[in-house]
Amino acid sequence: MTTSNDRKKIVVFGGGTGLSTLLRGLKNYPVDLTAVVTVADDGGSSGRLLDQYDIPPPGDVRKVMAALSDVEPLIEQLFQYRFTTQDDLHGHSLGNLMLAAMTDITGDFASAVKKMGQVLNIKGKVLPAANQRITLHAELDDGTIVTGESKIPMYARKISQVYLSPSDVEPLPETLNAIQQADLIIIGPGSLYTSILPSLLVQGIRNAVLKSDARKVYVGNLTTQRGETFRYTASEHVGALYDHVGEPFLDAVLLNSSDIMPLLSAAGQTVTSWPVERDLEELQKMVPQIWQEDIALAENERVLHDAEKVAEWFVNYITDESNNK
Repeated sequence: MTTSNDRKKIVVFGGGTGLSTLLRGLKNYPVDLTAVVTVADDGGSSGRLLDQYDIPPPGDVRKVMAALSDVEPLIEQLFQYRFTTQDDLHGHSLGNLMLAAMTDITGDFASAVKKMGQVLNIKGKVLPAANQRITLHAELDDGTIVTGESKIPMYARKISQVYLSPSDVEPLPETLNAIQQADLIIIGPGSLYTSILPSLLVQGIRNAVLKSDARKVYVGNLTTQRGETFRYTASEHVGALYDHVGEPFLDAVLLNSSDIMPLLSAAGQTVTSWPVERDLEELQKMVPQIWQEDIALAENERVLHDAEKVAEWFVNYITDESNNK
């Protein structure tokens, strides 16, 4: 029987659909999971709550908690429910409102996330990258500065860099401890500039990741993203990570090996999405290990990572002693 002390400790960075998809697969294995979630979202329900209650935006945190929850499907559906009525509740997610209410009760966003995790009986820990509201800025290739996570993709220009304000935001001690204790750190999948990098831009988190002895693996996106990474190759994704973190830090990259154009065509996404080019020759100069697996699927008119396949691959990877330092 596997005890908690025997379990491999995995820390995952990201936000949105990509992180939630990966966690839905990993939660079915006997591992200790910690999800470090971006709190730079400023659009939709999250943005309205941010303005009204001065709390970190709960949207990505809510999605991740739902993915890790172990409750009746109806309870998860209720947590994810979004109001469509034409009143003040329009567009709000019930889970976002619950997190805002719990923050008001506990007086602290991180405490609210912890308490709500108990209600949802989540498998693992969900930690916001910061316990305060932060703002994401982007400098575009023409020098334009764009403020606000939701606005950055609208400009459809190449991004030179992204950065946070305040720049001296402190991470939770629990986050730093999880990184220090980790056997494996997973970066992505997800929007490169608006989901993955914001957490790594928190200086304390960046330093902890660089010092960690854990294996560090980036899960390559299946497609490029209009307004953020249009026509980026795999090596350009990795290059952006290195540029922002300040040095090469990855031990491996996991890429999809299959042709996803048929999946994109079936989902009607050929106009808005483009497969990430696997420029292996360039990538080999940047990362010690490159793994390629068939890990894509089409679901509900979207092309996603196959949660079960990716989770199984990571569990095999971390239990294979030849991959451990």
